[in-house]
Amino acid sequence: MTQLAGRVAVITGASRGIGAAAAETLAGEGARVIRLARTLRDVTRDNVEDVRCDLTDPQQVSRVAARIIAQYGAPDIVVSNAGAFLLRALEATETAEVDLQLAVNVKAPFYIAKAFLPSMRAAGKGSFISIGSVADHMGFPENAAYAASKYGLRGLHETLVAEYSGTGVRLTLISPGPTDTNMWDSVDLDNREGFTPRAMMLRPADVAEAITFVATRPSHVVIEMLRLGPAGVA
Repeated sequence: MTQLAGRVAVITGASRGIGAAAAETLAGEGARVIRLARTLRDVTRDNVEDVRCDLTDPQQVSRVAARIIAQYGAPDIVVSNAGAFLLRALEATETAEVDLQLAVNVKAPFYIAKAFLPSMRAAGKGSFISIGSVADHMGFPENAAYAASKYGLRGLHETLVAEYSGTGVRLTLISPGPTDTNMWDSVDLDNREGFTPRAMMLRPADVAEAITFVATRPSHVVIEMLRLGPAGVA
């Protein structure tokens, strides 16, 4: 029997990259996976259900979460993965770009937490996993807006750990280093000093395996933070 048979997993930003890889891996372990993203169409196939949702819209998030909880009960696993990335020097960063980073990387995870965590606390169980970044604990050039948002996500996570302590809900922040997703398509990584070559990056499947590892620990095991990166990269 697969490790997650009968479990329900909700994954945000699941149309591509880490989210898509996590959905595939958790479904492969037997979970009923509900993928949320604004680019998806409402489709169900086998044990995977796609739901269109703009995660920056609190009303949409609330409606979608209420429907999921009404149908399946409190989810066993929530992977708050949706994120935006910006590589821009401070002086060149526009106000609208800062607003977008905060909307996707801080506000959307807040809305997801508020929508699902109360039901998980009432059920006395569940794993709520937030996907951070190496930029949530290290500073890099051209990361001012992105890092500010990811440090904000880390602050949200640490606060929720304190608020939900002893409830049976386990909260984890997974902070991957450079990962080979399409967010790097516009960057000539192999010819820019200080950047990890694409061939040396983590793969989305590596992060998906870390998510699965966290989600499948026994209920008495809590992993508050997990940091992973490519071998040989500082």
